[in-house]
Amino acid sequence: MSIPTRQICVNLPVKDLNRSIAFFDSLGYSFNAQFTDEKAACLVISDSIYAMLLTEEFFRTFISKEIADTQTTAEVILALETDSRAHVDELADKALAAGGTEPKAPIDHGFMYTRSFQDPDGHLWEIFYMDESALQQ
Repeated sequence: MSIPTRQICVNLPVKDLNRSIAFFDSLGYSFNAQFTDEKAACLVISDSIYAMLLTEEFFRTFISKEIADTQTTAEVILALETDSRAHVDELADKALAAGGTEPKAPIDHGFMYTRSFQDPDGHLWEIFYMDESALQQ
């Protein structure tokens, strides 16, 4: 039996908190002011998905390891499902216009369409749409 969970909150180190806030704001996301200050910002992705963007100095207070150099190391891919292929393209295009980079070409499997981007701190994000009716065929 699995343990019921209510939400996910991913913690990500960032080099410049204001730059990160501006980047995600330009993608249309909001921030929870209650959990945002000069050391951290609570990025609201959905009603149950959040990313805490933490200055590297503050992030270090939670760990005993080195922070991954995202220019040379992939620590995680944050995959977000959206409700259409058009929304995949819209969000990826906004990310690129806001200064993100596209590490690989879009992938179209027919039943699933994905695009990826790196945010200004090098974190990898994948936006995807899955047509479950096509998957069942």
